[in-house]
Parts: sequence; structure tokens; C-alpha cells
Amino acid sequence: MHDTLLLFGATGDLAQRYLFPSLLHLLRDRLLPGAFRIVAIGRSEHDDAGFKDWLRDRLGDVEARDSAALDDLLARTRYLSLDLNDVDGMAAALSQYADRPSVSYLSTPPDLFEPACRGLKAAGLLEAPSRLVLEKPIGRDLASARAINATLRSALDESRIFRIDHYLGKAPVQNLLALRFGNTLMEAVWQHRWIASVDIIVAETAGVDGREGYYANYGALRDMVQNHMLQLLALIAMEAPSELCADCIRDEKTKVLRALRPMTAADVATDSVRGRYGNGVVDGEAVNGFTHDSDVETFVALRAYIDNWRWAGVPFRLVTGKRMPSRTTEVVVSFKPVSHWVFERPDRAHARPNRLRMRLQPEETIELGLMGSLAAPEWGATELQPMSLDLSMSSTPARRIAYERLLVDALKGDQTLFVRDDEVEAAWRWIDSVSSAWQAAATPVHDYPAGSWGPAAASDFLPVTLSTNGHRRHGAKPAGKQSK
Repeated sequence: MHDTLLLFGATGDLAQRYLFPSLLHLLRDRLLPGAFRIVAIGRSEHDDAGFKDWLRDRLGDVEARDSAALDDLLARTRYLSLDLNDVDGMAAALSQYADRPSVSYLSTPPDLFEPACRGLKAAGLLEAPSRLVLEKPIGRDLASARAINATLRSALDESRIFRIDHYLGKAPVQNLLALRFGNTLMEAVWQHRWIASVDIIVAETAGVDGREGYYANYGALRDMVQNHMLQLLALIAMEAPSELCADCIRDEKTKVLRALRPMTAADVATDSVRGRYGNGVVDGEAVNGFTHDSDVETFVALRAYIDNWRWAGVPFRLVTGKRMPSRTTEVVVSFKPVSHWVFERPDRAHARPNRLRMRLQPEETIELGLMGSLAAPEWGATELQPMSLDLSMSSTPARRIAYERLLVDALKGDQTLFVRDDEVEAAWRWIDSVSSAWQAAATPVHDYPAGSWGPAAASDFLPVTLSTNGHRRHGAKPAGKQSK
């Protein structure tokens, strides 16, 4: 395990909220090397003491048991103020840390990846076996992603590049592989013959406050779908790897992403909805709408198709949005109805299909929706009612911050939960097709009030497991029509 971490963007929001708390917990639990050191790099004009005071203020609410770890963290940290566009300045300031292998972590905007990479190379910090970690997004489109990847490859080989997507560090996301490939029941029906549709929902109550400039250039499509949601889709749809090695898993994910059917201008009217939140109420508090002078979306609903043997014809509905009524990430797999229905109550038209619901956050739940007669009286045993088989653990265990797992893996050199260059480019190729189709079709951005489930036009993209504030959802029964 490498014992030097150079953290770029050390005064940014991500570092404050996740990276430094993760390092604090890892030090507390003695999961880092004894000689571990942190070189924090930012644009703010702090000296060492000033940065440590600043960081202590932001981590000041740690539990009593973490106070010694906080002192330890600060003692191991040195701060440097650097301009990442100044290659010579970076080389002069950082070359002193090339005395032993290191991990450089770029928690910066993507337009700084290339100059930072050149500066690190000049400082001797990318020589083997040193490693480089990059935060998403990798570029803004396929062309910029390719340019970044080319710069990275000119400085170090792919085996030492770690493109991070923190969703992959979440234990419930990793459990998707366990469910898929550790259970005969799941794998036997995991294909187009038995599955009618797959829904992936990532809803956030937060807005874009403080990130208006960034969001105006990216939007929900590039900020959420390109990475988090397509990674979830790939894990759900991939073929079984020959073994659980980093490249075996990433090979299979890449095949899925390459098989995504490109979106066309003729498709977008039926297979996509764009939205933008206005004023509304979230969690009982009034919030303002997103008013930046751009036509970027804060909500997107897409219907994607994977053109391969396993998934031919199965729609994957992807929905993500800001200022939703609740924060949730879940996957809903809807199965096709039985081939021959023999029951009168309910009749075939009103029978509820089987659904597997996997909620990844905020709480972890796995539910299998079935039809059964246990709720019926003895003399009506053939009257079926919806039942829920709860496959969840009785109580959710305490989970580490996803970044804790990913930081340890980067320091150890395990790439399993990181994204490879061809994965990134395959994802961008599909995202570019959506963006180009929107432009060609002049797809509008619909308004929706904060605290709702998005524009009314998106109701058919939402699964029945979500409340939709009156919107009809796919699979929902029209008002006035009840089961017998």
C-alpha cells in the first residue's frame, strides 16, 4: 500500500464532505500505513497552520472517539497553494514528494486534468508504481474524454489510472453482482424472455445550490446519467465475468455500454423527457428554482435499449432529478406475466406482475412482489392478492463512506471498483447521441415544481413504487378501475 496521498482540490466541497472524513475514519481504524502522509493542494492562499485551522473548523463536529484521529490527520497533512496550469511551478513545488511511490487524487474540474497531469509528470510523481485518481466527469463529451485519456496514457499506463465513481464504492451497489451471479433463481430469469422492463431511479432532494456554473455546462444528463446511472445499468445487464478480477468485470460492463442503441431525433419525443425545477417546497421548506441563464436540464428521463441477445426489446428506464420529494436510489425489475392465467379473482387484466425492487439508498431494502392467496379466507383460497417477500436484512449495518473503500483500493492498487478508459468513452458515445438528438429535435425543457416527481410528461417513466403526486405511472391502473 502506498503511503503518500497528494490531494488536489483540498479546499473543495468534495474534500470537505467526504475525502477528509474518510481519511479520518481510516486513520482511526488503523487501515492506513504508519508513515502515511497527505499533501493537500488548493488555490486558497493558506499556510500550513492556516489550512489546518480551516480544516479543523470543518471537521470540528467529529465524535469524541475521533478527536485523537483528527489530531493525527492534521499532523500528517501539509498544505500547498498551487496553480495547476503552471507546469513549472507544480514541478518545483512537488518534486520533493517523488522520494517514494504516491497516489495523486485530482478532485478538480475536468478542464484541469490535462495540465495537472503534465505538472505531475514533470515533478516525477507519475513514474511507476505511482498512481493517479480522477473524479468524474471525465470530460464533457466523447471528444474531450478522448483528449483527457490520451494525455493520461502519455504520462502513465492504464493499470495505474483510477477513474473514480463513488457509486461503485457503495456496498448495496456491489451487492448487485452478488444477487446476479450468486443465486440460481436470479440468473435463470435474468433475460428478455422473463423480464418486461428495468427501472433505475436516482432522486435527490438537493438542488444545484453553489454549483450553478458547473451545472449550467453539464446538466443532469452529463452529471448523473453518463456515470452513476450507466454504471448501475452496466452492472445489472452485464454477462457473468469469468472471474472477479478488475479487467474481467470491466470487460463485461464495456460490452453492455457499447450495445446501447444510439438515440435519434425521431426517438426523443417518446423516449426522453427533460425538466428543470422551479420554486416549490421540499421537506416542508420553500426553495427557489434553478434560474441560471441556460437551457440545461435538472431532470431527465430516458428509455434505453441494449441491442444484444440477453436484453433485446427490454426497455431500461432511467430517471434522475434534483429537488425531488425524497432522496432515493433504487432499481425495479418488472417481470412478464405468467403464460396462462387460471384465476378469476383477479382476472388476468388486473393481476399485478412480479417485481424485484432493490433500494440502494437511503435505506437498503430488497423486496420481491408476488401474487398469493395467504390473505384470502379458507373458502376463497383462489383469490389472489399482492404479497411482498422481504429479502432485506433485519437491520441495516453501519456502512462506511463509499470513499473509504475507494481510497484504500487506490492506495493498494485494486482497480475493480474503478472505471476504465474504454468504459468512459463507450458511455460518452451514447450520451452524445442523446444530446445530439435533443439538439436536432429541439427537445424542450419542461418546468416542474421543486418537491414533485418531475414534469407531468415524465409520468410514464416512473415505476409504481414511487408516489407521483397525481401523475399516472406506467403499470398503474386508471382511476375508477379496480380489481374484482
